[in-house]
Amino acid sequence: MTWSRHGPPPGRRGYHHGNLREALVRATLDLIAERGLSGFTFAEAARAAGVSSAAPYRHYRDRQGLIADVAREGFERFGAELERAWNGGRPTPLAAFENIGRAHLAFARNEPAYFSAMFEGGVAPDSDPELAQAADRAFAVLRTAVEAVCATLPLKSRPPVLMMSLHVWALSHGIASLFGRGDAGRRKLPMSPEELLEAAILVYLGGLGLGENAPAPPDR
Repeated sequence: MTWSRHGPPPGRRGYHHGNLREALVRATLDLIAERGLSGFTFAEAARAAGVSSAAPYRHYRDRQGLIADVAREGFERFGAELERAWNGGRPTPLAAFENIGRAHLAFARNEPAYFSAMFEGGVAPDSDPELAQAADRAFAVLRTAVEAVCATLPLKSRPPVLMMSLHVWALSHGIASLFGRGDAGRRKLPMSPEELLEAAILVYLGGLGLGENAPAPPDR
């Protein structure tokens, strides 16, 4: 993994006045990538950031607070990627919806340290308001996409938007977690994760009367 988008590369990272919080987040991402989410202590994160073991307490109550901050930043980046993939529903809601699934996989592959902090950190989202808000905003992108896709169905045939959003989120996340990660947590698969997700979404949407192979809906 490279850190060109996230901050200085390993070996050049260090604490400078005013960016302690950023230095700790960068150090924690490096440690997650190197050792896994449970492979380091709060004090080790401080040392990796080039500060004393007491310095992190200026911003965080404990290690979980630091992990929550990493997860919050991850969800903010994740939500931005999903929003970019959705692109306002262009060129069509269905095509943009499929792009969101691919963006989910791409994030898991390209940002496994963030992904681990977001979904495996053991931090309850409602314990940190900023984390909860960032996670909700990311999910809201998917829900917006689902609403647009459901709107292409006759009113009486539309599934509950929240239910469908949760189904698609679980499907995408399951494939991303098992097969699409960019770290040792990835399982082998005789096809690409993108192909697996595309097939799964096609089957799911086909069951709802959506998708390329679904019959045309009757006139409203």
